[in-house]
Amino acid sequence: MKYRSTRGGVSGLSFVEAVMMGLADDGGLLVPDSIPNVSEEMASWADASYGELATAIMSRYIDDIPHEVLSELVRTAYASFDHPDVTPVVQVGDVHVLELFHGPTLAFKDVALQFLGAVFEWVLERDAKAINIVGATSGDTGSAAIAGVRGKRNINIFIMFPEGRTSPTQELQMTTVSDANVHNIGVEGSFDDCQSILKETFSDIEFKRAHSLAAVNSVNWTRVLAQVVYYFFAWYRIGQPAQFEVCVPTGNFGNIFAGYIARQMGLPISRFILATNENDILHRFFSTGVYSRGEVKQTHSPAMDIQVSSNLERYLYFLMGCSGENVRQFMAQFVNEGHAEIPMNTRVLDDCFHSGAADNEATLKTIRDVYDETGYVLDPHTAVAMHVASSHRGDGPLLVLSTAHPAKFSEAIGLAGVPVVGHPSLDQLSELPTRKQVIPADVDTLKQTIVQLSAH
Repeated sequence: MKYRSTRGGVSGLSFVEAVMMGLADDGGLLVPDSIPNVSEEMASWADASYGELATAIMSRYIDDIPHEVLSELVRTAYASFDHPDVTPVVQVGDVHVLELFHGPTLAFKDVALQFLGAVFEWVLERDAKAINIVGATSGDTGSAAIAGVRGKRNINIFIMFPEGRTSPTQELQMTTVSDANVHNIGVEGSFDDCQSILKETFSDIEFKRAHSLAAVNSVNWTRVLAQVVYYFFAWYRIGQPAQFEVCVPTGNFGNIFAGYIARQMGLPISRFILATNENDILHRFFSTGVYSRGEVKQTHSPAMDIQVSSNLERYLYFLMGCSGENVRQFMAQFVNEGHAEIPMNTRVLDDCFHSGAADNEATLKTIRDVYDETGYVLDPHTAVAMHVASSHRGDGPLLVLSTAHPAKFSEAIGLAGVPVVGHPSLDQLSELPTRKQVIPADVDTLKQTIVQLSAH
């Protein structure tokens, strides 16, 4: 299996080369040359553990890590999860909820980032190299990325977050990590500013190579690949139905895109319900074909407070018949004009995608209603999904992805009038010392910070 860029300028990469490149050198995202169909093998995986299933699925995309090494990397990655199923499925009313928050930072991103951290460490050890990971977070990615590589040899990590715009808990999960290889950077601006600085830094190929920059954001294909696994795992856990629907709360389109890949591989997902908050760029895109940036609004579900969904480009690549040129033109228009369009009458968007948005009021009401009816406490992102799913679902089984532990969003839970749940790993954070640097939203300042701190 080789990898190529969505914009056509890079091809022929192995899996490890794709992992280490992160963002493609032509500014695109890396995708596999083909998507393997595993329909024939699915029956034989029914009794597999999470780790066995992960190794079986990911090995279809990985030629350059020996099978026994891959199996060990998977084992290492998921040893830190607090549930034997890694991503258990629970019944909440008439909905199957896939709990993706049993990792060290209580967010779905742990599933991918614990694995990516293990892969990075193995590759760097093998090649006697070191890297500087640079990432941006709207909340959960940062702490999950840090947890994936803290204390690991040959790795420095720099995580930018919008100063004052993540939840206090999310910031503490990052800034209380005292390992010398971890550097937290508060940026005076929005998450989109952080992403823009990040892309600009990675687009400077000379700087990227000179300082061995690596990406952990969902631009890294490994993130998507690791997430494909839990869609399959959930299907086995809900009894292997002939068809099922999946509702995914998403801002960056990475989590739901992993589901799209699973469907292309043969998983019988009849349709996806894409759920978002008031920052509804994706809902607008799937409703109208117009991809148009708006102002970022702050909501109770901050991980989705995004107006540029970086992973949508991978989907566009497949939608446009794998034409790098078409993707390049579409993205150039979006960057230059703030909007781009797929004509709905000439190219129908996949009918497997339905979408909806929930505002703050609906989010809090859903948390309250689900608690009153079932006693189950939703985090605000999962509440957005539950709300949207309730008006879009069909007759078949419904799986809702729960992306964070409610304890991370105690303020919203309290506003909903529901008893706040705690978690031991969060309860101690406020007692610990913190470390961060604050910089303006400026690419040169970021580069200086990387040079200065990676020299130590």
